[in-house]
Amino acid sequence: MVQSLNLVFCGTPQFAVPTLEKLVDAGFALRLVLTQPDRPKGRGLELVPSPVKQSAEKLGLPIYQPEKIKQNEELRGRLEALSPDAIIVVGYGRIIPSWMLQLPKFGNINLHASLLPKYRGAAPIQWAIANGEKVTGVTTMRIDEGLDTGDILLQQELAIAEEDTSEMFAPRLAAIGAELMVETLRRLQSGTITARPQDHAYASLAPILKKEDGRINFRQTAQEIYNRIRGFQPWPGAFTLFRGKILNIAAARPDSEQVPQAQLLAKGAQVFVGCGRNTSLEILELQPEGKKRMPARDFIQGYRPQTGESVGE
Repeated sequence: MVQSLNLVFCGTPQFAVPTLEKLVDAGFALRLVLTQPDRPKGRGLELVPSPVKQSAEKLGLPIYQPEKIKQNEELRGRLEALSPDAIIVVGYGRIIPSWMLQLPKFGNINLHASLLPKYRGAAPIQWAIANGEKVTGVTTMRIDEGLDTGDILLQQELAIAEEDTSEMFAPRLAAIGAELMVETLRRLQSGTITARPQDHAYASLAPILKKEDGRINFRQTAQEIYNRIRGFQPWPGAFTLFRGKILNIAAARPDSEQVPQAQLLAKGAQVFVGCGRNTSLEILELQPEGKKRMPARDFIQGYRPQTGESVGE
């Protein structure tokens, strides 16, 4: 019976939670959940458990939170004693050492949030949306010692809607990824799946996001900037400078208004900014430095931007 598979689950973020829960629902035996240590958050810097830990506690699963795993003899001993059939890895945030890769019969199976070999790396959802992709998906793959370079097991596509942000899209992708992981394990055990190597010639990278990635370049077209605003929610967001201070652009949409590049146009209760190739953005919501997020109407009333004022300087 497929339900007799013994699994170890490695994951940390909310994206990994649906897979953990779906594996339990499907009857797999989750012998141990590895997740990163509780981290300080908020003004009080209180220790907060990861979403995966919170889910595992509700499910009554054993949890282990090692700070490091590569040279961790305690972890190695525990995993060797458990002798899992497979180790499932979803957004764990740690490089899996070679001894761990070699341990289970079916290997270490990763759920990656892109259609590999496209968007290898830490932020595949964000970069797919920021680059204007219309379709992305999820891949189950057998982890090797490279960066998301292992053999592909199964893939599932998902369309990206024009208005999707990373925050909106990630839960839908996580849900189909959870189903795909269950199918992958069942087919591995039944011997009805064939791993195939990635074509590295088509690889692209989705590196970990930096704050500077959110800086708006108004030489880009309105559509390109709009895609980055959608992709980089909630962090690093999209920002520029206005009157010498940071101005975060929380929501916008491409428009046909004629505005000089990197200049503002205040028109009634609307704010527009000129972008590359004679395109423009209507700014719907924004957050001046040190202030709360506000609609364009409130920004106009509070800051009285002048038509022709520059942004980005």
